[in-house]
Amino acid sequence: MNLLEMLFGKPVPSVDVQEARRMLSEKPAPILVDVRETVEHRQGVVAGSRLIPLGQLSSRLEDIPEGRKVLVICQTGSRSQAAAQQLAKAGRDVTNIRGGISAWVANDLPLKRKGG
Repeated sequence: MNLLEMLFGKPVPSVDVQEARRMLSEKPAPILVDVRETVEHRQGVVAGSRLIPLGQLSSRLEDIPEGRKVLVICQTGSRSQAAAQQLAKAGRDVTNIRGGISAWVANDLPLKRKGG
């Protein structure tokens, strides 16, 4: 283990939005965790995602079952990278979605609109 891994943990894998969409079509599909804030979530979500804002993640680990792949998304990929590191340290098999919802929209992938 090198110094960076000792300080920050092992690097968490990341995928682009096209690969994430492919992964979400697998059976069983990974759990998709959206770590944005509620106000951002209302603007549109990836169907099937679970909203767990980054600030609540450590207190809601039980909402993410062990033994299943987990994908993490945010608006641009920064918060989801931090969340992925936290989940990896908690023993989850986790992958970050690079570019987040912004990349999802830029690639013309579908969002489910939320009211409010």
